[in-house]
Amino acid sequence: MLQRTYSVKFSKKINRFNKKIIVDSDKSISIRSFIIGSISEGISRAKDVLESDDVFSTIKCLRKLGSKIVKVKKGSYEIYGKGLGSFHCKKNTTLDFSNSGTAARLIMGCCSTNPNIQVKLKGDKSLNKRSMFKIIKALEQFGAEFSPANKFYFPLNLISSDMPIGINFDAGISSQIKSAVILAGINSFGKTVVVEKIKSRDHTEKMLIHNNRAIKVKKGKKNLIEINGKESLKPINITVPGDPSSASFYAALCILNKNSKIVLKQVHINDSRIGFFKIIKNHNGKIVFKNKKSRSNEKIADIHVSSSKITSLNVSSKFFVSCQDEYPIMFAVAALLPGISVFRGINDLVNKESNRIKEMQKILKQIGVKTSATKDKIKIFGNPKLNIQNKQINVAGVLDHRILMSAAILSLVTGIKANLKNFEQVRSSCPNFLSTINTLGGRFEIKKS
Repeated sequence: MLQRTYSVKFSKKINRFNKKIIVDSDKSISIRSFIIGSISEGISRAKDVLESDDVFSTIKCLRKLGSKIVKVKKGSYEIYGKGLGSFHCKKNTTLDFSNSGTAARLIMGCCSTNPNIQVKLKGDKSLNKRSMFKIIKALEQFGAEFSPANKFYFPLNLISSDMPIGINFDAGISSQIKSAVILAGINSFGKTVVVEKIKSRDHTEKMLIHNNRAIKVKKGKKNLIEINGKESLKPINITVPGDPSSASFYAALCILNKNSKIVLKQVHINDSRIGFFKIIKNHNGKIVFKNKKSRSNEKIADIHVSSSKITSLNVSSKFFVSCQDEYPIMFAVAALLPGISVFRGINDLVNKESNRIKEMQKILKQIGVKTSATKDKIKIFGNPKLNIQNKQINVAGVLDHRILMSAAILSLVTGIKANLKNFEQVRSSCPNFLSTINTLGGRFEIKKS
């Protein structure tokens, strides 16, 4: 998706604040609502949808596959589903997922077992660098074909299976690959069984669970997800809650900023998504979930956060699945804490929108914070008394929303000047980031390229 590029400059430390804010809606749930609505029968409705670049890319690709999606008003959409196997398009139609790995992998899952699909798959510069090896190997088991042979990066060609049969699949840490297998299995003959040893995001299962003939989830030490293929799906009616990943950046800003408080309204607190808040709370962070309720099969709450004197972070590998997107901001927090913070089991961070270990090391080096990293561990030697004189954070050519947001928070907390190029990337997940920072009292300058 073409968009104007721009830089953002930060030059002043943020003052204390006491605010209530509405966080941008959840990206993962928003994207899934359009995809699942498109393969259901009847009219699905999605409200409070995140209107970000990644979501718009999802809608654009689904429309190319013949889906009718109508915007009713801001944040509200109707999806006119035509049932399983209803995707259709001209041979060699190009699906451009832009920066969205979620849209890419889930739509690949749907297309792999949809009859008579032959499409070209591509993304932006960042997505084209992300390996598709695991998703390709999973979908080839259904009979889908990918070319060129032995190429695992976009652009790629996909030809759907003409006789998809259900498979047995051992899921890893990726909820995207798990979801793609579920969606491929729904339109396959027979039963698909997904064994989940490490419990990842379960938004797909929650959105499908009212189709008890099509999917059953047996929870235990290992989750067992059974999909009965070719069972039609009922339409969905969903209100999308706030995104806990986006919320964590404002929480971090508050935690580190003296005499500050913030209430993050109506954020979903799905256990598979709130690792950041658990970690910070375990290290003396003042975080409380209030006004808890259930909406659209997701738990939501208002998250109350106050300035805190937290200890250095010791984060084990068990947390990785529940806060993959929050490691950059946790690295930023750790840089300003006394003592040495250690993060383990982080090797998969190299296959995100950027190599998030390397990019955060570069940023921390610019502000004078030492780090030491191996393949799956990083140590951050925190310094709460940084000398900010003659220092500047420069980020250029990094097409990663979470890296840019983390750099912005570091600048606002410390007062270190920052020049962040390609800041338009933040619109992929958090289009209201700058307006929210402005509401909290942060000041910045936007320069269009």
